[in-house]
Order: sequence, then structure tokens, then C-alpha cells
Amino acid sequence: MTGDPELFDFELALLSDVGCARSNNEDFCGHAILSPTEAVFALADGVGGYEGGEIASRMAVEITIAAYQENPPSIGPAKRLYRAVQRANIEIHNRALTVPELRRMATTLTAVAVSDGVMHAVHIGDCRLYLLRGGRIAQLTKDHTVVGERMRMGLISEREARNHPERSALSRCLGRELIASLDRLTMPLRPRDRVIVCTDGLWSMLEDRELDSIARKLPPAAACRQLIDQANQRGAPDNVSVAVMIAHNGCDPANLPPSGWRGRLRSLLRGGR
Repeated sequence: MTGDPELFDFELALLSDVGCARSNNEDFCGHAILSPTEAVFALADGVGGYEGGEIASRMAVEITIAAYQENPPSIGPAKRLYRAVQRANIEIHNRALTVPELRRMATTLTAVAVSDGVMHAVHIGDCRLYLLRGGRIAQLTKDHTVVGERMRMGLISEREARNHPERSALSRCLGRELIASLDRLTMPLRPRDRVIVCTDGLWSMLEDRELDSIARKLPPAAACRQLIDQANQRGAPDNVSVAVMIAHNGCDPANLPPSGWRGRLRSLLRGGR
């Protein structure tokens, strides 16, 4: 983020790295700062072989960010973001249909818009969105993977899921269907909240407590660098990407979304004041 951080409601940094075993980077990340109180950013992890993964992840991020800015502000940031991601999905889907070499391409995507102290997110796949608040870390997104679904059903443990040979098999992704099944969330931010978005190349190498420890004590740019360096020191076999954001100011009560967020917040961060 450029400019004086004290003038902004947030501080944001993003970083992507090829990792230790890949020759190309199928992750992609990007952002746009629209005003001192509004930003949109996204991370994607492409799949599909050939050049498809790289193309799909880049399209997902770039189209989402461009479409968000083009959508009318009057519909609100949540709808702007949702429509932007659906547009990215359609364009990736159509490209895969018309270019034979790209017919298997798809991507995960987690996109976040922060506006006037409220965070809005749209998610599909296994990039993760975390909230760090009051000494605790909470994963706000679900992993759309076969193994993730088995874990939520109680069929396997979290430790078994982390080391499962099929842990990367996606149950949902962007580009495979004309209309994507997207998860959405809206959450007011408090001063000093920190947000992490990362691809599976990072969270598969570092446990949640390690993500928390590093991101909590460093500014966003330094935290991104140290998180990726730590993953690479452990021989990261996949591409590694991360975004870290600090909320400097909280949500104005006048900008709170409709009732319903309170219960979700309490269930995610019970006792995390």
C-alpha cells in the first residue's frame, strides 16, 4: 500500500513466491486501493496443467478487481464483490471452452473488500481467510476440498486431513461451471484486527498458531516476507502466497450490516475480546 499509513483505515501487503519445487507460479494475487477507507484484494491458486493454472489464477484476480471497481457503488460492496467474482468465473469458463489447451483450467479464489471498517469476502476453493483478534486466530472460510468435507463430517481428524494424500482435491473451484457456487461473508472489523489470506502452499506448511505468531508481531509487508520464508525453509513443494492486512480503525456503527453477523462473530471468536 502506498501513501502514509496513518491516513488509511487499514495497512495491506501481498506477496507471492514460486516455492521450492515448482518451476512456475500458478498462484496470483492483486489489489486496488480505492480510497483511504476502501480496498479490494484477492488471492488465487490455479489448476489445470499446461499454462492453464497460471492463466486462470491471473484472470480470476484481475477480472475480479476490475469488475469490482466497475460495478456501481450504489449496490454496496458485498454485491459488487459477488458480481465481480461471478464475472471472473464466466470469463474463465468461456476461455476454457474456446481454447482446447486450456479446457481443464480452473482456480481457487478468495477475494476481500474492505469498506468503511467492514470486511466482505467471497470464497471458493481452499485459499483461507483468517481473522486475528484478541489473542486468537479463527479460520473464517471453509476448505472446498474432498478432505475438508470429510473432516467437517467427523470422518477424519484435522491432523489426518493435513497429511492426507488427497488433501488438494477440490470439490469447488472457479471456472468449471457457468455459475459458481460461492461462499460469502460480511464482518465488521475492530481496531487492531489483522486479516490473513493465504493459499494452501502456506497453510499446509505452517500451523495456525505459527501464522498467528508471525502476522501478529510484524507490519504486513514484513509478515508476508517472513511467512513465505518460513514455508520455504521447510521445503515448500507448492507455490506460496499471502496477504496480511491490519485494521487501524473499527467499523462506524452506522455502517453495520443487517443483524445476523453478531451471532456468527460470537460463534467464531467466543471469548476472543
